[in-house]
Amino acid sequence: MARTLKGLQEVIEVTVVNPRLTDQGWQFGGYPGADEDTLNGVRYLHELYTRADPQVSGRATVPVLWDKQTGTIVNNESADIVRMLNSAFSAIVDQGPNLYPDDLAAEIEALNASLYANLNNGVYQAGFASSQQAYEEAYGKVFAALDELESRLADGRLYLFGERLTETDLRLFVTLVRFDAAYHGLFKCNRNTLRDMPSLHAYMHRVLALDGIAATVNLDHIKAGYYSIKALNPGGIVPAGPGKL
Repeated sequence: MARTLKGLQEVIEVTVVNPRLTDQGWQFGGYPGADEDTLNGVRYLHELYTRADPQVSGRATVPVLWDKQTGTIVNNESADIVRMLNSAFSAIVDQGPNLYPDDLAAEIEALNASLYANLNNGVYQAGFASSQQAYEEAYGKVFAALDELESRLADGRLYLFGERLTETDLRLFVTLVRFDAAYHGLFKCNRNTLRDMPSLHAYMHRVLALDGIAATVNLDHIKAGYYSIKALNPGGIVPAGPGKL
């Protein structure tokens, strides 16, 4: 989303991994809409991590920002990468909204922290909870956050901070766009669907309608990815719905 909004499509290429998580982690190719790694010719993402650092340990996660010239990973944290895309390439391409304006920095940081703890990560805490108490605590946080956001947007504002789109909107959107397809069912965040929250649902579609953003969302990949998590869905059955956002 940040790459598209900042007009960096000709500067930074994107390689989409297979949405179905394998026993070796993320794989290139092998699924409609997934890309082969034509740059380095590897099959699994973990091979790029090892190429960047032969002593690396831990999980090989996406996204990855890869530097072609030095042949290594620059960053693998989405929040950091969004900040980089917002400003690091302005000498090459200077367009699109400033996703981190100085006058909103303190408010952005505060809302980012709350969103991550209660919603972005809260859905995962609910989905992977190992006890009823842990699940109910996470579930409560998720819907308290959604209720607060529904009220915030009920005044008719375009985005979270008014008329200006910021990185916080991107951080919220990516959870909202997955909510009905994955978190509501698979992660048991099922008090209601996003469709039942009119202000949030309209907001999600408002962001989705921004130039180029719809092309960054693949509902089939979202469902295929989440429902390939064997710990939560050992049968690997992907639900037929929802068919649209």
